[in-house]
Amino acid sequence: MRFFCALVFFLSVWLAQAGSVANESCVRCHRDQAQAQPRSAMGHALERVEDCEILIANPKLTFADGRYNYTITRENTRSIYSVTDGTQTLSVPIAWAFGLGAAGQTYVFQREGIWYESRVSFYKAIGTLDLTMGARNNAPKDINQAAGRAMSSKDAVECFGCHASGAVHDRKLDVQSLVPGVHCDTCHGSADRHVRALKTGDVNAARMRKLSTAGTEEISELCGSCHRTWAQIAANGPQGIGNVRFQPYRLTNSKCYDAADRRISCTACHDPHQDPVHSASAYDAKCIACHSAANAPAGAKLCHVSKSNCVTCHMPKYDLPGAHNKFTDHQIRIVRANEPYPN
Repeated sequence: MRFFCALVFFLSVWLAQAGSVANESCVRCHRDQAQAQPRSAMGHALERVEDCEILIANPKLTFADGRYNYTITRENTRSIYSVTDGTQTLSVPIAWAFGLGAAGQTYVFQREGIWYESRVSFYKAIGTLDLTMGARNNAPKDINQAAGRAMSSKDAVECFGCHASGAVHDRKLDVQSLVPGVHCDTCHGSADRHVRALKTGDVNAARMRKLSTAGTEEISELCGSCHRTWAQIAANGPQGIGNVRFQPYRLTNSKCYDAADRRISCTACHDPHQDPVHSASAYDAKCIACHSAANAPAGAKLCHVSKSNCVTCHMPKYDLPGAHNKFTDHQIRIVRANEPYPN
């Protein structure tokens, strides 16, 4: 027993030193998941500036857009974001880095109690700054708009709520209590409440959300709370290539999508405790689980072209203008040459 307690203690310390956040109560029973998930991109969806590897590795970043020149300069553990038009200059410390940077990383700063999204972001593919996706079609009218987009209270709640754990209380943003990144509580519910209930024998209160038994629609809604649900995109857009990033919407549009079949849910192909697997062949077994003579549901078509690397044909990658990254389209279908992007 002493060995087990010591192991839990040192594992918790190790995870914390690695920049991860693992609730000790989760580590005790779910060691594998608690080790892996905090190290994933989702576990680093939000980073403190002092811990941000991209800003540490790039102590000076520059970018020019028309008459505006941008600089991000590292000063000890801080990074200062500046924009100038040659006459006026606005400089502020970056407060948070959004995104691990697998594709890109955007910065948030605060002025006079208002949160702002930086007008420029870091993109891994080019190794430097470029315009943030939402800023590409919006020409700034002054130095303030050139610095970034002012976020409403709702915007701030949604952004921090999806990139951090414990950031929102009573529908209000509380940056003092947040834990950077998406962790156990976000998807499963309060681990502390779960442990307290177990100690008192309250089985009902101890129940947590178990994704392995959740239905396809439930999973789509849960993942869609940050990655956008079908209803959100259908009602508000964007339409066209801009929605390729919103996987739950695209997946629901697939002909093979079946709300009653868990084989087509997000978690059927992706383990949320790990980064997504990028090998095309790794998903073949998932496809064949439905599209084979033995498993095909009524009306399902079988591929006569190949039995390997299915996603390379049926889930093509698209270049999203300005993103410097190719996104896998989760609308599973038979893709025909030169066909327009399907909404």
